Amino acid sequence: MIVAVLAAALALLAPKPATLVAVGDIASCGSTGDEATAALVAKSPGTVALLGDISYERGTAEELARCYAPAWGRFRKQTRAALGNHDYGTGTAAAAIAYFGLPARGYYSYDLGAWHVVALNSNCWAAGGCAAGSPQERWLRADLAAHPVACTLAYWHHPRWSSGLHGSSDAVAGLWDALAAGGADVVLAGHDHDYERFAPIDGIRSFVVGTGGRSHYSVFRRTAGSEVVDFQTYGVLRLTLRADGYDWRFLPAAGGTFTDAGSGSCR
Repeated sequence: MIVAVLAAALALLAPKPATLVAVGDIASCGSTGDEATAALVAKSPGTVALLGDISYERGTAEELARCYAPAWGRFRKQTRAALGNHDYGTGTAAAAIAYFGLPARGYYSYDLGAWHVVALNSNCWAAGGCAAGSPQERWLRADLAAHPVACTLAYWHHPRWSSGLHGSSDAVAGLWDALAAGGADVVLAGHDHDYERFAPIDGIRSFVVGTGGRSHYSVFRRTAGSEVVDFQTYGVLRLTLRADGYDWRFLPAAGGTFTDAGSGSCR
């Protein structure tokens, strides 16, 4: 009886599952795809993780106001953005940094339910590097050591692994290795305008979610570890973050039929 009461009390104290809605490569005044994906976010309340290339073509304040804000601006308070190469189209990402209130170098972390979440900057030249020993990589290792939770998720723009047009990025290998050593569970990226899910590599399951609405890229080859890929559907990835694992589901925009869903455990 006492054991049952204690178990019930612990269950009540445990953090409730949290929702993270993730997507990159979003807003262009020449496309209606971003309006379609914004409609999905509106139906899936939670924290919004932007995976870079937030507004095209150059990430200016005018483009954010004219192309991004009309459909996506309503989610601004719940948004945690990572920066893409188009956000640096003017030579700096000053407009996006100011709009979303980001640190100057574009990397930071936060807690979401039982999870620790890290947003990194894969524009390595702007972040002081991504390689082992760089300021960002050292910060990441220290941040992971300071947050020894069971479940960790990270995201940035250029994917470590991808079958898409741009392909896998060796430049972010140092960040990936630090996350693998720190026991991270999930990594999200954009850059390639498709959806792709990889089997765990170095213990980490990764997703490419460049399906925010800008355009589609074709996939001509499959990288080792690729389990699912689609390059014809706009949509967002909804993650339910539980205390011991996660559930994922790709939500297609109106008119789309592709979806992908599953579950994983924290390691």
